[in-house]
Amino acid sequence: MTASGFPGRVPVLGGTVVRLEPLAMGHVPELAEAAEEDRSSYGFTPVPSGAGMEAYVSDKLDRPGLMAFAQVRVVDGRAVGHTALLHPRPWPGRDRLCAVEIGWTWLSASAQGTGVNVEAKRLLFGYAFETLGVARVELKTDARNERARRAIERLGAHFEGVLRRYSESWVAGEEGELRDTAMYSVVESEWPSVKAAMANRLADAGQV
Repeated sequence: MTASGFPGRVPVLGGTVVRLEPLAMGHVPELAEAAEEDRSSYGFTPVPSGAGMEAYVSDKLDRPGLMAFAQVRVVDGRAVGHTALLHPRPWPGRDRLCAVEIGWTWLSASAQGTGVNVEAKRLLFGYAFETLGVARVELKTDARNERARRAIERLGAHFEGVLRRYSESWVAGEEGELRDTAMYSVVESEWPSVKAAMANRLADAGQV
């Protein structure tokens, strides 16, 4: 394990719609532009302004326990968002992971609904289950964020319940407050069927 809690370096994960690249300061200009598109879907999501993108990327690169990626749209090679694997949890007494979380995810307005999110999740789940060998991948969101909850459920993740006052709220005006958090997961026995469903969604949309 490295100091981040993950084995080895951040990989490049390539798909047909999106390529996940190790986040780097070189992504800042394109991510700043991406963040300044229509921001109306970011009410529950911590997405910096364009001016704040350099500090945001620097924070993610310095944050322990985070494997950060730029989401790069294949068709034009532009960085259109960010996502990460985080909270690596090792098996007790073993030098391997048993669980990780997918989070810190956002996309530009123009990349939403284009298959980027579905394929990015397929790449992250695949890396977690097939390379890292985890038994569980977690996702969570503000319990009020119905849009994100529907998107997570369409991926095939299992709803596990709401943890009350569990996580920091990112809603404007709620700084320093705690939110109720909806918890989801996929476990290793479910991954083959979830993977097939994601592939079918992309194929049906003509995105593979």
